[in-house]
Amino acid sequence: MKKAIALVLIALSVASCTQTEKGAGIGAVSGAIIGGAVTGNVRGAAVGAAIGGVTGAVIGHVSEQPGQCYYRDRYGRRYIDDCP
Repeated sequence: MKKAIALVLIALSVASCTQTEKGAGIGAVSGAIIGGAVTGNVRGAAVGAAIGGVTGAVIGHVSEQPGQCYYRDRYGRRYIDDCP
């Protein structure tokens, strides 16, 4: 029962977030899981969480801008431009 209540509270707290905040949260959690699994230590999980959080926030921020898309050029650099 306690787990169900905790999940409901987490779902309610995420529901009020902006797309940028949701993207950062999802990216941080995903990055921590992947970083911890790959390296097998807490430092890898922390680095993964930081990288995932920043990346998720950028992607979430782009999704808040109507008519704007997120692209990569041939050199791997990211930029935002009008959608086709």
